[in-house]
Amino acid sequence: MKLARTILISTLLGALLVSVAATAKEKEPQTPGRLLTGRVVDRQENALPNAVVYVTDTRSRAVKTYIVGPDGSYRFPALSSTVDYEVYAQFNGKTSDTKRISQFDDRKVLSVVLKIDTK
Repeated sequence: MKLARTILISTLLGALLVSVAATAKEKEPQTPGRLLTGRVVDRQENALPNAVVYVTDTRSRAVKTYIVGPDGSYRFPALSSTVDYEVYAQFNGKTSDTKRISQFDDRKVLSVVLKIDTK
């Protein structure tokens, strides 16, 4: 009888621990990140294919780059929502203004148009 009681208590404690661990894992903060998209255009809103977009993490100074396609669009997925970023583009030696993306901007999808004066 004592053995059966001990096995029952052990089984119940094990189930309780598994349940608590699963609940704790579900409550961990989920930070899937933000998506930065946009276009690189000239002053007349024409796409600038093959422009290079630079995104800099202001905390670590790590830089990501993207070469835009024929439509001038770019995409940076999974950016941290707890870091500020700076983004700018270059095309044929010309540079756009640098735009800042704040960690306090709580939008999940951000769109930034980068204009370059090609003249």
